[in-house]
Amino acid sequence: MHTKTKTALSLLAAASLTAPASAASGSGKTTRYWDCCKPSCAWGGKASVSSPVLTCDKNDGLLSNSNTVSGCDGGTAFTCSNNSPWAVNTNLAYGFAATNIAGGSESSWCCACYQLDFTSGPVAGKSMIVQSTNTGGDLGSNQFDILMPGGGVGIFDGCKSEFGQSLPGAQYGGVSSRADCDAATMPARLRAGCYWRFDWFMNADNPAVNFKQVACPSALTAISGCKRSDDGSFPAPTVS
Repeated sequence: MHTKTKTALSLLAAASLTAPASAASGSGKTTRYWDCCKPSCAWGGKASVSSPVLTCDKNDGLLSNSNTVSGCDGGTAFTCSNNSPWAVNTNLAYGFAATNIAGGSESSWCCACYQLDFTSGPVAGKSMIVQSTNTGGDLGSNQFDILMPGGGVGIFDGCKSEFGQSLPGAQYGGVSSRADCDAATMPARLRAGCYWRFDWFMNADNPAVNFKQVACPSALTAISGCKRSDDGSFPAPTVS
């Protein structure tokens, strides 16, 4: 191989290593769920990250082994209760979600953060920053399935294994009123996240969003224990 060709290839390789990651953006839709299962990004080898997403045992104690089998498959690993969403202020909330972004895969989705600017329903004008901790074959393109207790278990119900009983509400959609968050079958540690849906989120029903990938707030990565190696390549959120 000629020296000039070698030099050109070396320059191209170096450029590819230093080029900023492409930030996903577009319009999308949201849904809601809380199935208690171990999220897919809690398994090792899914993406270039600091560590897989943290999981908890049925008593909400952190697990140290990322290979612990999901409670939805007969194991003892579940979604930690601190993955519930919360209000930062009147117009901004933080939380976690299962995602499916057009043109990507788990390697680009796992532990990435997205700014969701709501464009429909009672939350139009509000924003939420979510970290992707899960994926799913049942998700459509550009869909954000936001984790919120009482949001419905969907196709899997790990809550019965974790708590000895299913959470209140329908399989899809979950509870129908704030009062349902106080049901005897709603664990106390999940109630604040359930209230959030009816307070900050104003019981919005699958609102549409404009989204863009952003650098993850430390408040989210401190909970998930997961930060992408390319996180610094993405712009800071434009809401606070």
